[in-house]
Amino acid sequence: MNTLIRMPRSPVARRWGDELDNMFEGFFRPARWVEEEASEGLFPRLDVTERDGEFVVTAELPGVKREDVDISIENGVLTISAETRSETEEKEGERVLRQERRYGKYLRSLRLGKEIDDRKVKATLRDGVLELVLPKAEAVKPKKISVDVA
Repeated sequence: MNTLIRMPRSPVARRWGDELDNMFEGFFRPARWVEEEASEGLFPRLDVTERDGEFVVTAELPGVKREDVDISIENGVLTISAETRSETEEKEGERVLRQERRYGKYLRSLRLGKEIDDRKVKATLRDGVLELVLPKAEAVKPKKISVDVA
């Protein structure tokens, strides 16, 4: 049987390694059209797709009611926040043996840039899934230019 012995790293090697880690942080992540931030709370899963003339953001918000969802676009940042509340009704002679469902505040932000026509955004919440349709602004839609034969 082989025994692996790890030698402690010297403070110089540790600092140099940390500097290398910081230098390459995010280097291998693919470039995206959105930058995102998330809160310490619940983290809704998102899908972002592009269609002709629009982007579609689909977010999982299980157990969230329509009135508990807040969506805003400010300075090119789309923010989705929502909240679920725990049902803590205790009955005599009953005790909770296991509780896996999560309750709390969902918060997710995406930097969209100036590509979205925020006046035409549509939002739908159905069966715990939020769908946002974000039309592209006219300035970013590709335009065809015809060439005349002279």
